[in-house]
Amino acid sequence: MSTRAILPVKLSLTDGDFYTLWAPTWKEGGSEWQAFYGDDTKVLAFNSPEELLVHLESNTRHDLASHPEWADFTAKGADRVVPSDKQYYDIVGAPALLAGRPSHENVSTLARIFKLTSSLAEVGGAEDAVIFFASHSILGNVTRGSDHYNGDQGAGEWSAVGRVVLGNWEKVVKSLDEVVRVVDTSDLDEAAISAASARISQAGNDREEARKAAEAEREAERAAADPYDTSAWAAAGIDPVKITAQGTSVYTLRTYLEGQPVFLGRFGEIFTFPTSKQLLRWMLDNNEHDLANVSTWEDLVSAAHAGELEFSVHKDNSYSLNGIAEDIEKGPDAVDTQQLGKAYELMADAADWAQDDSLNSFLLANPRMQEYLGYMLGSNEQAGYVPSAPFTDKVDGWKEMENMLIKRFSKF
Repeated sequence: MSTRAILPVKLSLTDGDFYTLWAPTWKEGGSEWQAFYGDDTKVLAFNSPEELLVHLESNTRHDLASHPEWADFTAKGADRVVPSDKQYYDIVGAPALLAGRPSHENVSTLARIFKLTSSLAEVGGAEDAVIFFASHSILGNVTRGSDHYNGDQGAGEWSAVGRVVLGNWEKVVKSLDEVVRVVDTSDLDEAAISAASARISQAGNDREEARKAAEAEREAERAAADPYDTSAWAAAGIDPVKITAQGTSVYTLRTYLEGQPVFLGRFGEIFTFPTSKQLLRWMLDNNEHDLANVSTWEDLVSAAHAGELEFSVHKDNSYSLNGIAEDIEKGPDAVDTQQLGKAYELMADAADWAQDDSLNSFLLANPRMQEYLGYMLGSNEQAGYVPSAPFTDKVDGWKEMENMLIKRFSKF
């Protein structure tokens, strides 16, 4: 796999831990390249990230200067030279990993060490290390992961890798020591190193603050997000509906196709259930209804068969007709217009789906009721109309509309 990244790395060699930059394999001009931060003769390493930062900011001639991402790398914060935990390569300690079992951690860590070590050998011209990797193809299997070493055969191969490394690793490390030059601290400005330390610390703090702010923003977005949006119902575009009227609640389903409502039902009858569990059980064995023609219906049925369909009614799909008639009788100020509007929306949807003009015919025959609804719902086009007591006829009209809806229910 190729990458165009430039990575800060920490290396453990014979004389200690050192810091440098590594550009793993990248493609350019039809050829593959790899490089480390270095000069014409050696890979350069430093005793601290601060020393590395000072050196790279005061030297323009080095092996990474022509890297296609060098400008982007230098534009990053001062902590761009600080390796993460995953960018620590304990080359000297590699044999210890093979002394343990082939766990995911041991195998993946060894694979990363082998990759960097081989790259360092190729770039620096560490002949013994180059020959070592070229002569033992068994080493390449560590990139396959810990599963490759399962079973007796896998365990045997893991032991074989251990023997190969144990017998040759000292020579490999020594050859790498010879191609790496540790830049002496005395060659660098102490004041600049101190300033670099402060800059790296500040950049790290800024990055952490930015991370916390981003996490807080994501957390706020998650808190504000509607859980229903990730449900199977939302994915299918078919919604559970709860209807409460005259003290009784029933459940059904509804969707919209090209803006037109489609209910769980057939021939104008809405199939309703006293509990959501009964509805879910009914779904498993019944396809004689209008929603069965919706392309996503089978997705819901499959989820129900798997026991993965959780019934959830969004607040927008919960309708309560309780108390509306009593509030109408008290006067306009007592009516919850949002509740009234949702209830009327449900009535209209049911009538539209059933292709039944009885609701429209009723309102045409009762223009005062139509004017009342227009006034209460803010859609009255006849300026000057204001409801006035008594409201008995409005109560009777509303109850009639309720009954039209309830008569469509299969169970109530």
